[in-house]
Amino acid sequence: MAVKMKKNISKDPQIEKSDSAHEIRPGQSIELLKELHILTRDGKMNQDSRRKLKQVYHLYQFIEPLMQAVQQHHENITLVDHGAGKSYLGFILYDLFFKTQQNHSHIYGIETRDELVTKSQELATRLSFSGMSFLNLSVAQSVTSDALPDQIDIVTALHACNTATDDAIDFALKKKASYIVLVPCCQAEVAATLKKNKSNAIRQNPLSELWRHPLHTREFGSQLTNVLRCLQLEAHGYQVTVTELVGWEHSMKNELIIATYKDLPRQHAKERLELVLQSTGLESLQHRFFS
Repeated sequence: MAVKMKKNISKDPQIEKSDSAHEIRPGQSIELLKELHILTRDGKMNQDSRRKLKQVYHLYQFIEPLMQAVQQHHENITLVDHGAGKSYLGFILYDLFFKTQQNHSHIYGIETRDELVTKSQELATRLSFSGMSFLNLSVAQSVTSDALPDQIDIVTALHACNTATDDAIDFALKKKASYIVLVPCCQAEVAATLKKNKSNAIRQNPLSELWRHPLHTREFGSQLTNVLRCLQLEAHGYQVTVTELVGWEHSMKNELIIATYKDLPRQHAKERLELVLQSTGLESLQHRFFS
């Protein structure tokens, strides 16, 4: 009898709707969550939607204090989200923070898929989110685009695949961003270069045993990519923090890198970056990490 009652409760739409409401932050637009398909039209939420919402909310908790810190220096915030996709992050940021601002703060979503840019523009218009713009540009194109300001306060890149994360870093450095928030994804370039240069690296460095086997090459390449990115940011005067975004049960692409510009000494990080590239046989990638 107890098992049967449990089944009946779990299927009760009112219970599911109540649970969904409990997980939504105060002030969050229900209409927005339905438009993003996080909520169904009758206010329900499936497990995949819970996972997405938890990730975005958790990331919001890291970004909110950065936005508040920007406003200690100037009122208007400029934030660029690279590889925006369906712009889950941008819309949640705008809904929970930007829409209450009585100023000219602005979010720019950068995305190469034209259909996603169009849909995001249409949704922003329907919701009267006038401080949002969506641009059909590659990250590289966005560096020189006249549609973006010369200086950006915060740059985000959530699961930007492979070298798109590095392009976002390059953009942030050129735009003199105060804060950079990255959740890297699909780091294939370093692993491919490790594999290509494996024979030379193995002869020179016994630590190359860390990436001798193909599985280790992929895993070590992913880890090393983010280590190099952190050193690159430190070599430009940033203070870098690395932490988990959410628990591993929700996503394997889980590393969160937050960089804060502090104008710190750069030389030690530059020297370490060069030594790591040399000792792993990655000299050919100096152009990427010494931008």
